[in-house]
Amino acid sequence: MSTYSQLYIQIVFAVKYRQKLIRPGIREEVHKYITGIIKKEGHKLYAIYCMPDHCHIFVSMHPKQSISDLVRIVKANSSKWINKSGLVKEQFRWQEGFGAFSYSILRKKQIIRYILKQESHHKFITSSTEYQALLEEFEIGCQN
Repeated sequence: MSTYSQLYIQIVFAVKYRQKLIRPGIREEVHKYITGIIKKEGHKLYAIYCMPDHCHIFVSMHPKQSISDLVRIVKANSSKWINKSGLVKEQFRWQEGFGAFSYSILRKKQIIRYILKQESHHKFITSSTEYQALLEEFEIGCQN
């Protein structure tokens, strides 16, 4: 029997200490690098947007890999590349942990728009407030 899946996941993770290190001038390069990692791992990327202090990714997951493994690979490889490339003056690191939120195909376009409009969205809401709202929407108890 063939394996079929439809796993739409929004992944959110932050820069260590919420430092604002992903400046607009390097954002596109970071997006391209992370996109390459996700494709290499066999997943389909629908949207990515890195704010200066955090990153949103929306993917269709291939069932061969766990979300935790994908995030670990994305964070490890991208932080090494950012540091090696000298894109930031400081030591770049992602914060430990991440949020992963699943969606049905019915919300796919809505989530893509939401992620691609992060910059305008964050003019009205902080990243911490946004993250707390996601945790509440998905009924996840916050341990922070």
